[in-house]
Amino acid sequence: MLSKFREFSLFQISNPKTQARCFLLQFSASISSLKVVWRKDPKLDQAIENDKKWRMCARVVREVLNEPGQVIALSYLQKRRERLRLHVNVPTFLAQNPGLFDMYKDRIKPKSDLVTFVRASDRLNRFLEEEKIIQAENEPLIVAKLCKLLMMAKDRVVCADKLVEAKREFGFPNDFMVTLVSKYPEYFRLHGTPGEGQSFLELVNWNEEFAKSVIEKRAEAESTSLGFRVRPDFVWKLPRGFFMKKEMREWIRDWIELPYVSPYEDVSHLDPASREMEKRMVGVFHELLSLSIHKRVAVPILGKFCEEYRFSNAFSSVFTRHSGIFYMSLKGGIRTAVLREAYKGDELVDRDPLLEIKNKFVELLDEGREQRAEQLRISRETIQKDMELMARLGTNN
Repeated sequence: MLSKFREFSLFQISNPKTQARCFLLQFSASISSLKVVWRKDPKLDQAIENDKKWRMCARVVREVLNEPGQVIALSYLQKRRERLRLHVNVPTFLAQNPGLFDMYKDRIKPKSDLVTFVRASDRLNRFLEEEKIIQAENEPLIVAKLCKLLMMAKDRVVCADKLVEAKREFGFPNDFMVTLVSKYPEYFRLHGTPGEGQSFLELVNWNEEFAKSVIEKRAEAESTSLGFRVRPDFVWKLPRGFFMKKEMREWIRDWIELPYVSPYEDVSHLDPASREMEKRMVGVFHELLSLSIHKRVAVPILGKFCEEYRFSNAFSSVFTRHSGIFYMSLKGGIRTAVLREAYKGDELVDRDPLLEIKNKFVELLDEGREQRAEQLRISRETIQKDMELMARLGTNN
């Protein structure tokens, strides 16, 4: 059971002989004795909880669609229940979510007994076509996101397999590494084959239009609106009742006064142990979360990119140390970094256009559940009428 308040050390170093420890000790010399109090944010936790049901359904859909012929025996799907993190048996899940799949009888082998198979329903196939249309309409946005991910990386190169693993976080199509990358040779060059060992995606040309962060664009817009230059910097949005020790407040105040370092800026001249490098790392995380669909990403996924984005081994301490910018959710036993400014309560403020895909999927689920509720209502009414008729017949006899 998690306590309401939890303290995280600013730096957690397991191996004192590593280079990372030296880096961190140099940087944290003045604040190593400080603690940051972790306080639960119910609204942001609720934002994650709100997506729980459709995400579970999406996992099952992906499992079926990834099968040869996009068909799987019901018994095989049931064996994967634990991996799919289903809290009910697969037949119960299918009954609770009608409209996703069709079930039919067939043989696994020519002379074997008939068994039940699961395949995508016509309704689900229509949604999949709508998904392709939405992705095609937003292809310039997807290309820009992918360019930005490469532009922030060391040497403008990112492991292709890591990008594939993170594709759903940024709204990339399932086959983006094959279709999208080959379609834009002026931007991308793929080295190797994803999934077959070492493969990397390289940025071929630098596009200056993409080299502005969300923070820099916001400062430019405010400068135009107000008529004077607004300095780019982070928005601090501490939750109500959040407590921060005086020493930490002073450290944060001094840190905020440092000039903003763009995540697209060349930082090879910066000392890796400097506060400026810390500000750059926070800027990279801010931009990564801003590029993500839900303005939040699971920490283990971010951790895959430590090498590409020059994150330290203790990078996750950034999310608790800068609690006015980020929130570290522990919902569902998974650490998730959330961008505070992107939310008002449990609702996103600035919605990514690719979220339309999620909305369509949720509509599909709602239609199926409404259909099931109607069928249950009709069934109950039929049973009630039968019982009343039997009672009348018994009285007459």
